[in-house]
Amino acid sequence: MADKNTRKGDGSVLVIGLGRFGSAIATTLVRSERDVLAVERSPELVALWAGRIALVEADATNPVALEQLGVRDYPTAVVAVGSHLEASVLITANLVDLGVPQIWAKAVSNEHARILERIGAHHVVRPESEAGERVAHLVSGKLLDYIEVEDGFTIVKMRPPRELEGFSLAQSQVRTKYGVTVVGVKSPGMDFRYAEPDLRISTNDTLIVAGHPDLLDRFSRRP
Repeated sequence: MADKNTRKGDGSVLVIGLGRFGSAIATTLVRSERDVLAVERSPELVALWAGRIALVEADATNPVALEQLGVRDYPTAVVAVGSHLEASVLITANLVDLGVPQIWAKAVSNEHARILERIGAHHVVRPESEAGERVAHLVSGKLLDYIEVEDGFTIVKMRPPRELEGFSLAQSQVRTKYGVTVVGVKSPGMDFRYAEPDLRISTNDTLIVAGHPDLLDRFSRRP
């Protein structure tokens, strides 16, 4: 049984479920030298990841098992079980009851996400849906990368429209014309530069632009 008096460090993370999503999170955290404990009930997956990740074989739908693992001592937990809705909900509810400060949970549908939010998950992610939306934006225009932050705020990496080439940011009036903000510019062979009024845009530059996704989409479609 875990020592209940030993509080884990702020960077400690409990990952429940070692499918594709959970194992990707756990291995990435391990590479970042974070303190990670994975919980998996499948003997096959436990055998697959043994020796690569600190893990225990346990059924996280059982609150007693989580209590014995010292889950209360972890500041962050990730419920990476998504395809089994009942298990996902039970595990999340157990973590809420045990008072885990930050709970991230995977959802596979809008309905699943709403349930997780209502029972107390602090962050709900839909990796398949979010990845699909991101790729859709990338294949539809000049965008090189697309990050939707929250509340209608998005950051993109893109090639400059032709109308900006050879002009400074002040001359191009991007904010006034399109309602988006150029945050910075990366020119080939040069360091990233934060946007300044006299910064001149060239054909091969890469722009970092922020704003509402609809306005960014309109701006990125400029020839």
